[in-house]
Amino acid sequence: MRAFQLSAIDTRPELVDLPVPDPAPGEVRLKIAACGLNFADLLMAQGLYQDTPPTPFTMGIEVAGTVDALGAGVTGLQPGQRVAAFAGQGGLAEYGVFPADRCVPIPDAMPFEQAAGFVVTYGTSHVGLTHRARLKKGETLLVLGAAGGVGLTAVEIGARMGAKVVAVARGAEKLEVARAAGAEVLIDSGGDTDLKAAFKGLGGVDVIYDAVGDPAASAALRALRPEGRFVVIGFAGGKVPQFPANILLVKNIDVIGLYWGAYAGFAPQVIEASLSELMGWYAKGGLAPHVSHTLPLEQTAEAMELMRSRKSTGKVVITMGG
Repeated sequence: MRAFQLSAIDTRPELVDLPVPDPAPGEVRLKIAACGLNFADLLMAQGLYQDTPPTPFTMGIEVAGTVDALGAGVTGLQPGQRVAAFAGQGGLAEYGVFPADRCVPIPDAMPFEQAAGFVVTYGTSHVGLTHRARLKKGETLLVLGAAGGVGLTAVEIGARMGAKVVAVARGAEKLEVARAAGAEVLIDSGGDTDLKAAFKGLGGVDVIYDAVGDPAASAALRALRPEGRFVVIGFAGGKVPQFPANILLVKNIDVIGLYWGAYAGFAPQVIEASLSELMGWYAKGGLAPHVSHTLPLEQTAEAMELMRSRKSTGKVVITMGG
């Protein structure tokens, strides 16, 4: 089988030929149809992600495909069943073996290209806004990086939950994508925009969802109302914000970290309940995943560059063909 593998940190990943793996007890083998790319893939290639596997490894942390074989002891899944999986690694290949409890059946109407980019981004935003931020109907939600993978799902889920969503993204094209997902207020973070002034002009927000980091994060912090919640998702901008404790104190602000993948280890029921609700929403037509680019496996390097250069919106998905 073909696989996109990283042989060493800070080297160029390459397409290689590997044997088709057999599932161990508790695992399933998937015939992979599609793999969604994430910012975490870029960090892994540099050894900067908190869960970077030892090299060499096949990249790709979320997949969709068909169950091909069951390891010993696996129940609840059947060969031929369509599933999505939070893989952690191994998704950029024609076949992969993954823990059965990481696999989620997908609705018949969900294309593999959407399913492959659904679990991590929608899961992150749903857990972040419900379980962590406690977002309520009628509150104002400010989303930094609102046209990216997790940012766009935060816009969509926030709007579905009844919040007033403020989308912050670079350029009119990306802001239009956020508007279509449910944003009511649009702020262009590019050019000479004075973000502090723009955020102050909002009159206060209740929740900030931040996958970008500084300088936007520090500017947004001061827009929080008393008892506001700042949810830290990641640092796609490359700069980790430093939050002044005096501001947190005087405004009774919560700064909340969210590493979604960690819940698979210490509280898997949180992810299971979240994905169950999300799949229900999708089945009823309540979610519309946005995939800006779909490329074949042999163009994975170009696909990763689309994310690195901020030329994509929503998800970039790799398809295996066949």
